[in-house]
Amino acid sequence: MTIRIPYPEVLETLKKLFLEHGFDAPNAEACAVLFAKASLEGVPSHGLERVTVFLDMVKNGLVNPKAKPTLSDQFGSFERWSGNLGPGPLNAQFCMDRAISLSKEFGIGLVAVRQTNHWMRAGNYGWQAADLGVIGICWTNTKPNMPAWGGSEPKLGNNPLVVGIPRKEGHIVLDMAMSQFSYGKMKQYLRDGRQMPYEGGFDSRGKLTKEPKEVISNELALPIGLWKGAGFSLVLDMLAALLSVGNAVHQIGETGSEYGLSQVFLCLDPGKLGFADSIDSVLGNIVNDFLSSETFTGNVIRYPGQNIPEIRAKNLAEGVPVEQGVWQGILDRL
Repeated sequence: MTIRIPYPEVLETLKKLFLEHGFDAPNAEACAVLFAKASLEGVPSHGLERVTVFLDMVKNGLVNPKAKPTLSDQFGSFERWSGNLGPGPLNAQFCMDRAISLSKEFGIGLVAVRQTNHWMRAGNYGWQAADLGVIGICWTNTKPNMPAWGGSEPKLGNNPLVVGIPRKEGHIVLDMAMSQFSYGKMKQYLRDGRQMPYEGGFDSRGKLTKEPKEVISNELALPIGLWKGAGFSLVLDMLAALLSVGNAVHQIGETGSEYGLSQVFLCLDPGKLGFADSIDSVLGNIVNDFLSSETFTGNVIRYPGQNIPEIRAKNLAEGVPVEQGVWQGILDRL
């Protein structure tokens, strides 16, 4: 059963929870905001539903709540950091902030981080950049959870990619994994006892299936665009490992858990790069043409991120939706 909890109550509960698990006050608050914001904006699979998983990683020593990122190398507008196995969401927020700052100084800012952890809702960092008026692009690698095209074992990560583009009439924020469905979304379907609306991966015989349990147990998610998505995943992993001098997917897989990830954050400042005056008109024309598309009966056209402000406003007014069992599991950790 889905219940609704007032957003301030969600924040205070999470902040208290993180304080009790070794976070200092500023980091407990920042982490609470990132988890709560994900559910507030309609992504519970990487928000409140991940809180107890995250705390288990802290308990098991995979996430160090006291660790801070440290600078390893700097070359003009490029920085390389170590996350020191600190909290993934906080490391990602920090690295995007550094990329934003570099872009405002140089026009382009590039930050790579190694030895970090799962950043939870990837879209948070695209919104972070767009809200500050810069284009933000970021991606991460993961443990092996997707096959090479034609393969029968997980060799690739589903390596999420985010693109955030600022616009006065509503930011464009693409948040996507290289798999047709993220594993968090598949677990939602499994918990609800539902099939996925489209084939989301392979069963043990190599047949496409809509059954989330089959895909999750085999870790054989379907790459977006079939062989194209598999290739896209591969090069994102390569770039993350090269730029960060960190782990690649196959090395993460050798650990037995998903930690020690590599991530990249790229920002471009429209003002420094000379297109600030035209960004809204150019994007407005593209969006207007896009939304004018004729559709098959019953279909609705949306650009990436279009419905987030509406979802946010509704949940601020009515409370953050959360499965009763998920919320109780959070309360049980206090």
